[in-house]
Amino acid sequence: MQKKKRLRFGLLLVTIGIVYGDIGTSPMYVMKSILEGNGGIGQVDEAFIIGALSLVIWTITLLTTVKYVLIALKADNHGEGGIFSLYSLVRSCGKWLIFPTMLGGAALLADGVLTPAVTVTTAVEGLRSIPSMDRLLGSGQWRVVLITLAIITALFFVQRAGTSKIGKAFGPVMLVWFLFLGAAGLLHIFAMPAVLRAFNPVYAVRVLLSPANKAGLMILGSVFLATTGAEALYSDMGHVGRGNIYASWPLVKSCLLLNYLGQGAWIIRNRGSAALLALEELNPFFQMLPEILRPLAVVLGALAAIIASQALITGSYTLVSEAILLDLLPHLEIRYPADTKGQLYIPAVNSILWIGCSLVVLYFRSGARMESAYGLAITVTMLMTTLLISVYLRKIRKQTVLSGFVFLVFGLVEAVFFLSSLGKFTHGGYVTVFLTLILLLLMVVWYRGTQLEHKYSTRLHFEDYIPNLRSLHGDLEQPLLAHNLVYLSGSRRDDTIDRDILYSILDKDPKRAQAYWFVSVNVLNKPDAMNYQVETYGTDFIFRIRLNLGFRCSPKVNVYLRQIVQDLQESGELPKQEKKYSIYGKSDVGTFKFCIIHKSVPTKSELSGLDELILRTKYAIRRVAGSKVEWYGLDTSSLILEQVPLITGGESGGRRIRRLK
Repeated sequence: MQKKKRLRFGLLLVTIGIVYGDIGTSPMYVMKSILEGNGGIGQVDEAFIIGALSLVIWTITLLTTVKYVLIALKADNHGEGGIFSLYSLVRSCGKWLIFPTMLGGAALLADGVLTPAVTVTTAVEGLRSIPSMDRLLGSGQWRVVLITLAIITALFFVQRAGTSKIGKAFGPVMLVWFLFLGAAGLLHIFAMPAVLRAFNPVYAVRVLLSPANKAGLMILGSVFLATTGAEALYSDMGHVGRGNIYASWPLVKSCLLLNYLGQGAWIIRNRGSAALLALEELNPFFQMLPEILRPLAVVLGALAAIIASQALITGSYTLVSEAILLDLLPHLEIRYPADTKGQLYIPAVNSILWIGCSLVVLYFRSGARMESAYGLAITVTMLMTTLLISVYLRKIRKQTVLSGFVFLVFGLVEAVFFLSSLGKFTHGGYVTVFLTLILLLLMVVWYRGTQLEHKYSTRLHFEDYIPNLRSLHGDLEQPLLAHNLVYLSGSRRDDTIDRDILYSILDKDPKRAQAYWFVSVNVLNKPDAMNYQVETYGTDFIFRIRLNLGFRCSPKVNVYLRQIVQDLQESGELPKQEKKYSIYGKSDVGTFKFCIIHKSVPTKSELSGLDELILRTKYAIRRVAGSKVEWYGLDTSSLILEQVPLITGGESGGRRIRRLK
């Protein structure tokens, strides 16, 4: 029993360390942003602060607790969360759903670039609340920028260790952070319990219409920052599990609300202070603390900012891996540092995020400027998630009333937040929009390119061509290319095969071999499983292999195939292959050649100009992202690389030349 309790507590620590970083750092800049939008601490009154606090409380309650924790977390795809996982559940409900999915996914990935930059910079700027550190940093911003870049670089460097190890390291720190938030706020609430009126939503409505609110509806752009980590919470579900989020969220939310209320109480009591009015930049989060505690707050804030970045980084890994499975992004190398499939690491994504975050820091240089770009993208993602959840509830769960509630209530609330966030566009929001559009364009190109490939690909019934292969196999007039000729085929479980593979063997320089291998790789949910299935079609020279590998197994096809050859020779299904010449002596396993087929766009085809451009762009991206040679560890093997036109034939005299059958 004690072991189970310790294990449960350990999982909760990992959850706190991975999931809540983004939303946990919001108290460092939400009230600061609200004050700046209304002219500073000297321009606000008690009614305004109570109303602003009420907006924050009910934004967190509605969007994070109700929408994500109580509703969205139940829409999981085999334990995985996030907008792409949600799309996998509803993709059969309409082809059009791919477009809000791509838009929401692109916006969330763009937010993953901004979050580390804004949170770490804001935390480092907290050093200025300590007089001695303020003098050390000087009047310029370059020292803050250098410290921020160093922290961000270290953060991305440790990602290869895996989220489990990182979560175990970050969990205790984040737990201390939330307890610190709650305790710091509680002290000021005792001094002014009137702030508890903010739990009444009437004050939230009043402040939106109040003349004291100089920002009008634009105040919601600042309020929304309090819930920016909600979408990451959903995306990170696969890393920690739904139950652990349910168990830990009440503590996290309580500490957040206590801190916001404490900041509000401090602002009301000190809004007439001449010393505070003289400050160039005022951050209530740091200023409400006794001076002796500010160094601790800065250290904890910096650590929390790093963890906030971690939440978006791990969520980005999950998003990209799901987008790859949906054919929305190119195939990338994915590593699994732990025995849980949800905990993964994608080196290419890590490098791109690191470069992007560093450029954002160098461009904006200050947290205040970054906050203008922050939040706009996530409102787009939330709107798209709301749309998909409403479809899921109506079409899959058959909960029409709840679906309508989600669509109308959350759709309306998030639409208002989106419109208020648009006010940030000219102040830095354009960076978010630019990043989102770049990622969206990449997904559209990849998705449309895949559609075109499916449209123009031809699959043939494999058994119809076995006589041709038998004839070539026994034709001694043809030179022997290799004992084993290997093609990597798709993982479809049917009796068809890509026409281009058979065309490569029979038509494009006929390739005689003692054995033909058609290998597909299937990734299993178990970490270290390794097995295979074989279909011989009643021959001793044709082998269709389905290689089943655990997600942590390196997909080195050449190594596994040599073992499979030996197994089949021992069972008598494959004849011995005499290999006379080798530094290791004679062998019963012969030579191997791997034939890799790349699609190409013909110079003249029936494609429109736009579709041709899309395909050429997709193939250019694929060359950068890597090919099957790297994916399957074939770079040390004997290779045949062939270019095959996507469309065989072309246009001649207005007639389409028919494909070979």
